[in-house]
Amino acid sequence: MADTHAGASSHYFIPEPSRWPMVGSIAMVFTMFGAAMVVNRNPVGWIGLAIGLATLVYMMFGWFGTVSAESERGSYNRDVDVSFRWGMSWFIFSEVMFFASFFGALFYTRVITAPMLGDFDHRLLWPDFAGGWPHAGPAGVVDAFSTIGPFWLPTINTALLLTSGVTLTISHHALRADHRSKAALWLAITVALGVTFLGVQMYEYAHAYSALNLRLDSGIFGSTFFMLTGFHGFHVFVGAIMLSVVLVRLLKGHFKPNHHFAFEAAAWYWHFVDVVWIGLYIVVYWL
Repeated sequence: MADTHAGASSHYFIPEPSRWPMVGSIAMVFTMFGAAMVVNRNPVGWIGLAIGLATLVYMMFGWFGTVSAESERGSYNRDVDVSFRWGMSWFIFSEVMFFASFFGALFYTRVITAPMLGDFDHRLLWPDFAGGWPHAGPAGVVDAFSTIGPFWLPTINTALLLTSGVTLTISHHALRADHRSKAALWLAITVALGVTFLGVQMYEYAHAYSALNLRLDSGIFGSTFFMLTGFHGFHVFVGAIMLSVVLVRLLKGHFKPNHHFAFEAAAWYWHFVDVVWIGLYIVVYWL
C-alpha cells in the first residue's frame, strides 16, 4: 500500500524486479483449483484452497510491505501519486464490472429466462415446471430447499458493514487532523467489524447447508446466491487485510495528514464493498 510524498523525488521511481506477482499467481492457481475441487466434493480441495488463501495473504503483506518501505524511503513523487490513484481507480472499476456480471446473470435469470420458460408449452418435457422465483429447475432435478430472508443475519451484517463505513470515515478524518491514536482506534474498530461480518456470514452458510438444504448446487438460485455473497465475502476478507496493513503502518508512525494514499486506497475499496453489499441485501434477500 503506497503512501506518496509529494516532491520526495525528482524522478519517476522504477522499482526493482519483484517476486510478488509470481507469488500472487501461484496463490490464485491453488485457490481456483482448490475451490473447484471443494465444489465437486473432493476432500483434497480444502488443502489446495487453504494453501492458496495462505499464500495470497503472504503475498499481500509482503507486497504491501515492499511498497511501504519504498514510500518511507521517499522514492515517490507527485507523478507516482497520480499513477497510484489511477491504478486504484481502474482496479475498482474492474471490480464493478466483475460484480455487474453476476448481478446481470441474476437479473437475466429472474426477469427474462424463468418467465419465458414458464410461458412455453413444456408439459411433455417438464411436467411440473413453473416460471416463478426461486424454482428447483425442470423435472425436479434439484432437491427441495428453503431460501434465506433478510432477518436476521443479513440485516445484522448490513448494520455491521454500514457501521464500519462510518468508523472508517471517522478514522480518516482523525488522521487528516493528525490525531493518530484516535485514527488507529477507529481503524481497529473497522477491522473488527469486518471480521465479525465474515464470522456471521460463515454461520449463515453453515445454517443454509445444514438446516435449509440450500447449497451451491441448488439450481440457478443456489448458484447465484453463493457466487454473489461468496465473492463479496472474499472481497471483505481482502479489504480487512488491506485495512490491517494500513493499521500496522499507522501504529508505526507512517502517513502524514496530507499524504496518506495507502489509507485512502483501502478506504475506497472498503466503501465499494459496502455499496455492493447494499445491492446484494436488497436484490438477493428482499426481492
